[in-house]
Amino acid sequence: MPPVPATRVVAVVGPTAAGKSDLSLEMARELGGEVVNADSMQVYRGMDIGTAKLPERERGGVAHHVLDIWDVREPASVAVYQTAARAAIDDIAARGRVPLLVGGSGLYVRAVLEEFTFPGTDPAIRARLEAELSEVGAAPLFSRLHALDPVAAGKILPSNGRRIVRALEVIEMTGAPFTASLPGPEPFYDAVQIGVDRDTAELDRRIAERVDLMWQRGLVAEVRGLAGIREGRTASRALGYQQALAQIDGELTEEQAKEETVRATRRFVRRQRSWFRRDPRIHWLDAASPGLVADAVRLAR
Repeated sequence: MPPVPATRVVAVVGPTAAGKSDLSLEMARELGGEVVNADSMQVYRGMDIGTAKLPERERGGVAHHVLDIWDVREPASVAVYQTAARAAIDDIAARGRVPLLVGGSGLYVRAVLEEFTFPGTDPAIRARLEAELSEVGAAPLFSRLHALDPVAAGKILPSNGRRIVRALEVIEMTGAPFTASLPGPEPFYDAVQIGVDRDTAELDRRIAERVDLMWQRGLVAEVRGLAGIREGRTASRALGYQQALAQIDGELTEEQAKEETVRATRRFVRRQRSWFRRDPRIHWLDAASPGLVADAVRLAR
């Protein structure tokens, strides 16, 4: 195993709409830091409104990295993201700044902070499974995954066809459960992880407000202008974007699209909490606390 770099990383994690972005800006100013994105959808160019990507004018001069690196047609790749994020972190640290890894995509955070290698891929197996996914949908493939590796199935949404296909591909390639390919939590960086959360009722309210604001700010127009989004296996299924596409196609009214986005986001938040709360290394803070910034900075130092 390669030696752990001396770089210290401060990770700010937690569920959608908890307030990670606002906290990261305050921490960056206090610590002399720069933000490295760990949101799996903010990596896509043009997907701004629906991902709550901070516009440059609202970043307060704080540099942000690993945003807008992929076209919407590109499928997500944690391995590619890992390389980009680690390069950004190493560059920030080399300039004497503090890297702040910020986002709610648990697998992306883990891929950066831990010794995390990826099994290869088999194009023929992948193509066959993707064709099956297109033909019959995610449910039958999820049932197969649950039979082969119930632990992996418990960590993947039944509707997440891309991750189901990947798990089945690895199982077929290796003859072992998908979970066997995931490493233990060996650190790659010296890191402090700060979790930001809120009372469930308050978070539910913030999610509803965020979704309403997405439509007010022109999410549907943004989606109409994203050339190739329907070809993107990952981007087209993003929260809000999938529902906006259904609205454009006349399958949902605007109100139905918004309501479904709220429901889907709340389900996603439950999954995020389940993922992050299993990690005892995360120091949890209440985002509504008046001492939030001071407590976070103290932990980071």
